Order: sequence, then structure tokens, then C-alpha cells
Amino acid sequence: MELANYRREYLQGGLRRDDLPTEPLALFEKWMQQAVTADLMDPTAMVVGTVDAQGQPYQRIVLLKHLDAHGFVFYTNMGSRKASQLANNPKVSLLFPWHVLERQVHVTGQVERLSNLEVVKYFSSRPKDSQIGAWVSHQSMPISARGVLEAKFLEMKQKFAKGEVPLPSFWGGFRVKFDSVEFWQGGANRLHDRFLYQRQATGWLIERLAP
Repeated sequence: MELANYRREYLQGGLRRDDLPTEPLALFEKWMQQAVTADLMDPTAMVVGTVDAQGQPYQRIVLLKHLDAHGFVFYTNMGSRKASQLANNPKVSLLFPWHVLERQVHVTGQVERLSNLEVVKYFSSRPKDSQIGAWVSHQSMPISARGVLEAKFLEMKQKFAKGEVPLPSFWGGFRVKFDSVEFWQGGANRLHDRFLYQRQATGWLIERLAP
């Protein structure tokens, strides 16, 4: 397969300045709802980008679990590589790749840790097997084989068989307090539409960017 020859046109529609609300959350929520309505696989999946102490960027996909004017929320093992990197450098980027709709949204900002109350509330809403899974995995740490995870899962499932699963002390979440949100809509002849919202002291500055 010649990758250089693979291309397609983006023809689903454009994005115009007159279509934009004064703040980005309204448009994001509209696009998210359209992604859900379109029955996309994992519409809440987002790429989280962090940087380690040596300046090496890392990316991984996590699921958005809450959104409001205060920020984008996700949960993780607080001993994971992403959590360790965010502890040293709270700056983060998010990317929502809605390819089927020829859209993507890029968010930048800084994280803050969620309160224990917020974490407990979400953790208690998870399916029990997911709660047990949080206990099993020391995320990002080397393991010898998958069987180690499976055996530990069965052990913990038996341990918590007759009661509630408590919140692990090493499990928590982050809120991304966003400073910029860029909306990208594919366009014909590679003339894509890009609009960048940047937070200002008096509101949001909106600029059209060249594709």
C-alpha cells in the first residue's frame, strides 16, 4: 500500500463565523451530541497529551466523563505515567477525533485534581467489575504476563464478593481547566474550516485559522 496515494475529499459541510456562539462550550456540547446521535464508536474518547520531565510528549486515549464551565473531567490511576507527568507539568492538551463527521476539537489548558468527594461519587457509579479492575492494575508498571492481571482480578473479585468495593487510595481524577478550544471541520479541496477560541480577561477571542 502506498500511503502517499491515500486521500479523500471532505464534503460533509463547512463551519462559518456566523455559526459560532460567543463561548466554546455551547458549540462543543452541540458537536458532542451530534457525535452521540450519529452513533459513533466511543464519541467521548479523547487523546490526552502530556510531557515528561525530559520534554518528551506522550499521548493516550481516555474517556471524557463530565463537562461543564469549569472543565473537562477524566479519571485515572494516580500512579500512572500520565498522572506523574501532570503532577510535574499540569499543562495538557485534549483531542477529540470525530473522523466520521470530518471534525476534530483540540483543547489546551491545565489540570487540577478532583476532590475526594467527586472521585467517590463517580467511582461508586461504575459497574462493580470496573471498580475491581481499578484495584488490580498498577497502571503503566511492567508486568510479566496477562495471567498476572487475570489472577489478581479473580482474587479481588472474591475478596469483594459480598460487599461494596472501596475506593482505592491510588485512584482519582483530573479536571482540565481549558484556555483554548479549536474546532476543525473538513472542507473540499483541503480548504478546511478552523476556528480558535482563546480565553481573555473579558471573554473569548475567536479567530479563523488557515487550514
